[in-house]
Amino acid sequence: MSINELQDELIEEFAFFTDWMEKYELIIQLGKELPLIDEQFKTDDNIIRGCQSRVWLHPEFREGHMFFSADSDALITKGLVAMIVRVLSGHTPKEIVEADVYFIDKIGLRNHLSPTRSNGLLSMLKQMKLYAVAFQAQSLQH
Repeated sequence: MSINELQDELIEEFAFFTDWMEKYELIIQLGKELPLIDEQFKTDDNIIRGCQSRVWLHPEFREGHMFFSADSDALITKGLVAMIVRVLSGHTPKEIVEADVYFIDKIGLRNHLSPTRSNGLLSMLKQMKLYAVAFQAQSLQH
C-alpha cells in the first residue's frame, strides 16, 4: 500500500467515530498494536526531542526500505507514534521524504490534541523524515 492509501485507511477508521472519547480509545488501541522497539534501542539517542512524554523511535534500513519500531511511556502518545509508524514504515527513504502527511489534519488531531502533544507528534514525524534523509544520503554514497 502507498503512503496515501495508508493515510486514507486511517482517516476512514477515524471517520467511523463521531465522539472524541471513542477516537482517543482508537488511538490507544493503535498504540497497543505498535511494533515495539527492542529494549536495546530504548536509549537516549533514540528519544524524540520535543515530546512531553518519552518516545523512543528506532529506524532500520532493509532492502531499500525503512522500518520503524517505537514505544512511549504514555498511552495516547504511543498511539500517535503508532499511526505515523503505520503510515511511513515499509517505504523507501525517498517516498518518506516526499510524503505529504495529511492524515493528522484530516482526522482533526491538530485541533484535539494539547499544544504539547501536537508539537510532539510533529517532532516524531520530523525525526522519521530526518532518518529517511540520512538513509537516502547514505545509499547515494554506496
